[in-house]
Amino acid sequence: MMFAFFPKKVSVFSGLVNCQFLLPEKSPKGFWVLGNNSLSVFPGLKVQPVAPFLSRVMSVTSSLLGFEKIKLLDASDDAYGGVIVDMKEPMDSEVFASLLGASTSQWRQQGKKGIWIKLPIELVNLVEAAVKAGFRYHHAEASYLMLVKWIPKTNSTLPANASHRVGIGACVMNDKGEVLVVQENGGKFKGTGVWKFPTGVVDEIETQFLEVLAFRQSHNSFFGKSDLFFVCMLRPLSFDIQKQDSEIEAATWMPFEDYAAQPFVQKHEQFSYIARICLEKKNNKYTGFCAVPTTTAFSSKKNYLYVNKDLKL
Repeated sequence: MMFAFFPKKVSVFSGLVNCQFLLPEKSPKGFWVLGNNSLSVFPGLKVQPVAPFLSRVMSVTSSLLGFEKIKLLDASDDAYGGVIVDMKEPMDSEVFASLLGASTSQWRQQGKKGIWIKLPIELVNLVEAAVKAGFRYHHAEASYLMLVKWIPKTNSTLPANASHRVGIGACVMNDKGEVLVVQENGGKFKGTGVWKFPTGVVDEIETQFLEVLAFRQSHNSFFGKSDLFFVCMLRPLSFDIQKQDSEIEAATWMPFEDYAAQPFVQKHEQFSYIARICLEKKNNKYTGFCAVPTTTAFSSKKNYLYVNKDLKL
């Protein structure tokens, strides 16, 4: 086996093998040689820098052929030239730091762009090592933290974290022209006596989706996130109300006109607008957006396009 050394680069020749890899930026010990699936560490091998475009070829005796192989981090390619590391097994933070450095060097040599690391909450001990390696927080859920790093020396094109949260207000109207209304046990409406449309997951009743009647957007409403609120028309498939006692004080069917006549609804502009839209819908003078199942150019999986149902497709 022979090695040809260049500044920051090594070529490996062994039989029919001829591979060239960039050296890692930082080596924990010895000299690193990167392969497709492993990292070889030569503790006793020292390399002297040489001038650009010049090479020095030396023989490596059998005494140097013993080396330690370190498995790189498992990763899958994403659709945008990056990799995703989904950590599942416990690992020492120092071992993780070494593997992450070696893996990053190989991904850089392969021309990868973004690195995503998904850490379950059980592996919180690895967060500091990732941050020290240049990773930053992207988003978090109840069971995991997602960190990310942009490799190229260009402006990052990694997408930002989700910028909106989505809520729903349900106008559930039966054949008698009555709507399902609730009084809440908590929040701003607690103790006000105001009857309102159910919002969020606060009660259970079997319904059929009909249309999106309207939606509103407000910025910087929840920890800096924007808020989308959709008003949907639903048809009840039963009249049995099973309320969530921890959230709902009372729930009932109410004539729509009585709901709309509440002083609170009349006083507040947005509530008044929504009530007028629902009334126009009740009188068949308003058309919202219904769901049309479609597929995209990239997947055969069904998704929904919301359009005015008067449009002939």
